[in-house]
Amino acid sequence: MTKFNELGISNSIMKAIEKMGFEEATPIQAETIPLAMQGNDVIGQAQTGTGKTAAFGIPMIEKIDPKLRRIQGLVVAPTRELAIQVAEEINRLAKFTGVRALSVYGGQQMTRQIRALKDGPQIVVATPGRLLDHMRRKTVKIDMVQIAVLDEADEMLNMGFIDDIRDILKGIPEERQTLLFSATMPKEIRDIASKLMKSPKEVKVKAKEMTVENIEQFFVEIPEKFKFDTLTNHLDINAPELSIIFSRTKKRVDEITEGLQARGFRAEGIHGDLTQGKRMSVLNKFKGGRVDVLVATDVAARGLDISGVTHVYNFDIPQDPESYVHRIGRTGRAGRTGEAISFITPRELAHLKTIERTTKSKMKRLMPPTNQDAQRGQQQVAVDKLLKTVETEDIKAYHQSANELLQENDPITVIAAALKMLTKERRDTPVQISSVAPISVKGGRGKDNRRSNNKRSYGQRSQGGRHQGGRNRKGNFQKRSRSQD
Repeated sequence: MTKFNELGISNSIMKAIEKMGFEEATPIQAETIPLAMQGNDVIGQAQTGTGKTAAFGIPMIEKIDPKLRRIQGLVVAPTRELAIQVAEEINRLAKFTGVRALSVYGGQQMTRQIRALKDGPQIVVATPGRLLDHMRRKTVKIDMVQIAVLDEADEMLNMGFIDDIRDILKGIPEERQTLLFSATMPKEIRDIASKLMKSPKEVKVKAKEMTVENIEQFFVEIPEKFKFDTLTNHLDINAPELSIIFSRTKKRVDEITEGLQARGFRAEGIHGDLTQGKRMSVLNKFKGGRVDVLVATDVAARGLDISGVTHVYNFDIPQDPESYVHRIGRTGRAGRTGEAISFITPRELAHLKTIERTTKSKMKRLMPPTNQDAQRGQQQVAVDKLLKTVETEDIKAYHQSANELLQENDPITVIAAALKMLTKERRDTPVQISSVAPISVKGGRGKDNRRSNNKRSYGQRSQGGRHQGGRNRKGNFQKRSRSQD
């Protein structure tokens, strides 16, 4: 594997890469970065999740003059979600360079975007329709763009943006450098490459086989506002030895962690803003069993090698299937089985189908557990402790006291009192988690990602009264699942 420090990257960007926790470049990065830094036009054929953003982001940042507050780099992306994601990653890579990226997309107030553009970002990441709007209004000036990137070009073709892309590229100075990334190479994309690029070098990366062996996969369809209560109920029912919860943003990682701690769980969070020392401290607590629940972003969890993780929870479903496979691969290791449970909002069901198709696996539907299910789950943990003590401990010294208790009290009352003392009853602390937009399937919207009016409602089901499952012979809770519709 090629290391980033072998690719001739400047110290300021290397510092950011190290802070993000990366050492080895992915194949698309190892091949594209040197070619692009030499000034070549590049056609990269690669799937989502292969590290494309750093492959074009690093050469772009290297080429930009941070003292010049004009747009020098332009990225065109098919969806608002991808535009936001790409701008965030470029800003992480450019953290110590003085270069700044701004995402621009439809659905956001034009006046707000114009104000942000006047602030002088050097890189703009935009959806095609909104970018053309700005170009016509002259609120985006691309006469100084030195490097332009078309990301997921085939998706932009599928969404009807092909003419917009041609118009955008024609408005950029001819002496620019152009990088084009696409999972497939249909004729129209080849046509753009031959007419609007200069002797492009080709980089082709095969999609990795994505396997999810030894992992039972489930999903819970749940509105955003009920996710946290559903998560804590699941943790009480399953009582995982070690579990990892994945969330999309650093803010949500902090909120989920604080919420879990408030409800009595031993939880810690990790994300990109933590120092290396703090990150290692949290991981050591998790590995040592002093923390049961780790809450993490994708970036922070990359490269984690922790044995004994029994459950992975996707509090937020990831954007691409490779991230999903990477996340759930934290469990089911060393021949053990693991469980992965994803919380899906009603509008994300189509995205779930995409993940299933790509990973060639099926997730079973679980009904959201009730608070009563969670209470019984905690009581079952106490029952298991009591039975383990009966089977493994020498308790003869307690027999006389036990006899005296039973002579004066009903046996069921005595055992119930013992279980109450052993049961860890959760604090019902109210927890507020900031919301995020659901992930929509690419291609399911018109230009500039305007959503269709075919809104699907969740229905009028309440949280109470929905049963998670019955007990099996051992007294443990057994999941009751039904296949996906």
